Amino acid sequence: MGKEHKQPEKRNIMIISAIFILIISLFLLYARFVSTTGLIVKEYRIKNTNLPNNFYGLKIVHLSDLHYGRTTKKKQLDNMVKQINLLKPDVVILSGDLIDRDTKLNNKIIEEITTSLKGIKVTLNKYAIMGNHDFKFKQWSLIIENSEFTNLDDTYNLIYKDTNEPILITGLSTNIEKKTKISVKMKAVNTYLDTFKTKELRGKDPKYKILVLHEPDFIDKFNVSDYDLILAGHSHNGQIRLPIIGAVILPAGSKEYYAPYYKLPGGDLFISSGVGTSVASFRFLNRPSINLYRLTNK
Repeated sequence: MGKEHKQPEKRNIMIISAIFILIISLFLLYARFVSTTGLIVKEYRIKNTNLPNNFYGLKIVHLSDLHYGRTTKKKQLDNMVKQINLLKPDVVILSGDLIDRDTKLNNKIIEEITTSLKGIKVTLNKYAIMGNHDFKFKQWSLIIENSEFTNLDDTYNLIYKDTNEPILITGLSTNIEKKTKISVKMKAVNTYLDTFKTKELRGKDPKYKILVLHEPDFIDKFNVSDYDLILAGHSHNGQIRLPIIGAVILPAGSKEYYAPYYKLPGGDLFISSGVGTSVASFRFLNRPSINLYRLTNK
């Protein structure tokens, strides 16, 4: 009688174990081969009265964390470029981690990346900053330059459209790998803005200011109210997300700020969920995406 009772129990345990293994296997297969594919365009309307009238309707495409060489390869990159060009952006901003640190970068891959990114068409300009994965590659700067992007690492640029009233954009290189103090990294832009504190130039500084950085947690290291729009990456918004729980694993540098959007004093923080994958080649409830911002002042 005892043996007869144990047999069904053993069989039930085996069935439950098999179901559990099947569920885990399906989860992993979906996270690896389905959730890492496709490309979503997340569109946002950003209203700020500081925006000059000549920039009303400005379209900015924000991409981040391609981690080229892992789940993002030439096919995925070419598709992303095609999607961006369909949006007809005025400005494109890449907020770091173009290349995955585990990628064995060679001339063929450099040519693939450069040719694809060069194909992005804009009416004004393209900008990029270095992410913590990019830091490994000395070729990063040359790829950015040959792709016709402006390297915005620890410097600034003025964007003009139709009139001589510009908006300002500044960028910070990775703060995890490049451990220079943020006050030093921002010296160039702060020196420029300080010139408008003189009696002759007071009030003539760019009224709308954009800051781009890779790791969003570092916004606590400077006065965020100085900027109307801050763009970041790194967190992937949680590469693996679960129902109710949300983001499961977050990298250092995005423990505090990792969600798609935060309202800040004086402006907005948007964090891209990214295109590729980092560390593990999985995404779940978080498909690859780029952001499209439409700027307005009313």
